[in-house]
Amino acid sequence: MKKTIIYSLLFTIATAFTTHSGGIYKTNTGNINFYSHTPVEDITADNHKVKTAFSAENGKIQFSCLIKDFEFKKALMQEHFNENYMESTTYPKATFDGTISSISTIDLGKDGTYTSPVVGKLTIKDVTKDVTTLGTFTVKNGLVNAKATFNLNPYDYNVSIPKMVAPKISDSIKISIDIDYTHQH
Repeated sequence: MKKTIIYSLLFTIATAFTTHSGGIYKTNTGNINFYSHTPVEDITADNHKVKTAFSAENGKIQFSCLIKDFEFKKALMQEHFNENYMESTTYPKATFDGTISSISTIDLGKDGTYTSPVVGKLTIKDVTKDVTTLGTFTVKNGLVNAKATFNLNPYDYNVSIPKMVAPKISDSIKISIDIDYTHQH
């Protein structure tokens, strides 16, 4: 059911964007990493199943990922993350809806590296916050690699962290995005 909803959302995005002359770029295998550093412990996890698309015409960009798809090196950490902190059964996904602000300066038909602010709204656990970051877009042989980093505070998204483990989890989590997009005709 959850996969059906996500695929329906991406199909709707793709259909809407194909009416523009620039078409869309998308993937279902994007990567989002998060990293928490404290003197007590470093915590990192990756999600390689991020679904995302952007319009070459107007720069609209959307991301969707299932929380349970974040993978940790320790199974117990993954279990606690899903059950205790993120409540992934109740809040199964995170989404981002935004704009690549300077899409007109990115020549998607020419190999090169371009930068643009990316602004939008990130929703985690039904809490939506504004996010602004600088994206780097590398075009090579018709593929577009997009990278960006930003920090977020888990408390801003109603992530409750018990006092007993609070020293192990940073209040500034580094989010790194690394996506390879292909053009959809």
